Amino acid sequence: MNTTSEKVKCLIIGSGPAGYTAAIYASRAGLNPVMYQGLEAGGQLTTTTEVENYPGYPDGVTGPEMMEQFKKQAARFGADIRWGIVTKVDFSSTPHKVWSDDGKFIEAESVIIATGATAKYLKIPSEDKFKGFGVSACATCDGFFYRGQDVAVVGGGDTACEEATYLSGICKKIYLIVRKNYLKASKAMQDRVFKTKNIEVLFEHSTKEIFGDKGVDGAILLNKNGEEVKINVTGFFVAIGHQPNSEVFKPFIETDETGYIITKPNTTLTNISGVFACGDVQDKHYRQAVTAAGSGCMAALDAERYLGSK
Repeated sequence: MNTTSEKVKCLIIGSGPAGYTAAIYASRAGLNPVMYQGLEAGGQLTTTTEVENYPGYPDGVTGPEMMEQFKKQAARFGADIRWGIVTKVDFSSTPHKVWSDDGKFIEAESVIIATGATAKYLKIPSEDKFKGFGVSACATCDGFFYRGQDVAVVGGGDTACEEATYLSGICKKIYLIVRKNYLKASKAMQDRVFKTKNIEVLFEHSTKEIFGDKGVDGAILLNKNGEEVKINVTGFFVAIGHQPNSEVFKPFIETDETGYIITKPNTTLTNISGVFACGDVQDKHYRQAVTAAGSGCMAALDAERYLGSK
């Protein structure tokens, strides 16, 4: 493939609420942004059936529908939205150099990284079957749909314990499925779990299969002796962590030990001047569509100020 060269004021890498919001603001500011949508156009929300906690949608909306509306709004103001992924970057000098899989070599005066994070799953076939139909990686996003029902949470770290305690105020009973014989969570989180009466911790259990008809009806677990244990649940929450999509930037961009991009407090600024990060690729605490959109706005404003000061 022949490589063609292009110069842009503002390059947005990744879509989803953060990327599209950045594109809306950058377009309205006259930055003529170019966006590469990434492997999953629209981000994690495209795998979410119902979104009921995003302001402005009183009747709810599906994730794919909402992302399509975000995309149309960005395009309306002139954002150049493209299929494709960024395969290589060089942030050692300005303008920043970026290569994409469509054969483009881009020199960008500013770059907004909005590549998100990918939830880790158990990688069992039945899990894929029920994604969006009982299997979820976000209790705060989807827990409401299981009000008064029995659910399961998989994981033994802080995230799993937080999800379980959050669900305890909504659901009838929560099974916390822990592969090891102890919790990895902080002492404070462990105490909260053990003091919550409707959480039952199943130590030394792993998930063999999730079963159901149109949605999840339960799961078959294996205990430490290899014996099958059946639990009847309608919701199955996987909380074994997220993997930020930051690998291609790591030679230049500072990240934490997990790979989340480190931004300067109360900004989207990275360690590289003119490169900004927003959304779940730099947010390991909230991971909500509305917070991602907010940080996308911040990134576009930060980029506008940066370009205006040059």
